[in-house]
Order: sequence, then structure tokens, then C-alpha cells
Amino acid sequence: MNLGFEVSELPAVDALGKGDTAPGFTRPLVNDEFWEDVALSDLTADSPVVLVFHQMAGDFPPTYILQEIRDQEWTDWDAEVVGVSISSPYELKGFIREWRGFEQFRFFSDPSAEVAEAFGIADDVAGMTGIREPRPAVYVLDEDRVVQYAWVASENPDFPPYSDVEAAVQDL
Repeated sequence: MNLGFEVSELPAVDALGKGDTAPGFTRPLVNDEFWEDVALSDLTADSPVVLVFHQMAGDFPPTYILQEIRDQEWTDWDAEVVGVSISSPYELKGFIREWRGFEQFRFFSDPSAEVAEAFGIADDVAGMTGIREPRPAVYVLDEDRVVQYAWVASENPDFPPYSDVEAAVQDL
């Protein structure tokens, strides 16, 4: 089958895993109307959080992943689903507006990829010297920011096992 793109293996990373505590950070949290600086701990204080790290907004993999999340109605969970990308707040607002149903999501803007670095999942972007972005990854965090589930892509593109993520959230 010709998918129209190459699948490539990603180098091994030392990513956060189950039982680790997610690092604290504050970044612009973007929705369809505005953005403001918000700490991850502010979100986890209200409910568990599912962090969905993805490549630049508008690229095929994050669009596909977020459409799957939207279509599987993850937003009915007792956990908030939040994207994390190197895209700017302006780009993320456009991404939200472009796709029906994405207005239910919020996104952390992390242009420096420092959050991805702290989670151990930052990769160099091919053909873009000095640009790093998160590889696709999903982390289910409890109210104490302890990782209850972690999935990190080993190929590009790669997509999370949605049923495993859902089971981890249901187990919270």
C-alpha cells in the first residue's frame, strides 16, 4: 500500500514513563477565543489531564490524532484533553478555527520545545536547522501530575492506541 509518505523509525528517547511526576510548567493555554499563561498544576488541580503532544498545528499527524480524539468523544471523560505543540498561539487559534469540533480543545503553546525537552520527547525537525518539536506522545496525569499512562511514538508518523488511553483514563 502506498500511503503517500514515508514511515521512518525515530531514535530512542529517555521519555517520562508511568509513575514519574510530570514537570511543572507555565505556557500560553490557547482556546478558540483567547490565550493566557496557565500552569499545568492549575489544570491538574481541577481534574486529571491527558496531554497530547503533537507536531506543528496543521500538519497531517496532529490533525488526524485530534480528529480521532474528537470522534471518540474523549471530552466526555472526567479528564481534560490538552494539546502541546511548538506552534504559536496565533497558529493554534487558526488550527482550532479550521477544524470543526476542535473548539472543545485547549492547547499549550511551547515554541521553544522546553516542555517537550522536559518530558524527554523533543526531536529535531528534518530540514529545519535549530527547530525542535515534540514527537507524538500521550500522557495521562492524575491530580498530582503523576503519569498514570504514557505512550510515545517510535515511528513517524505514529498514532496512539486510543483504546489504551481511554482505558487509562477510565481507571483514574
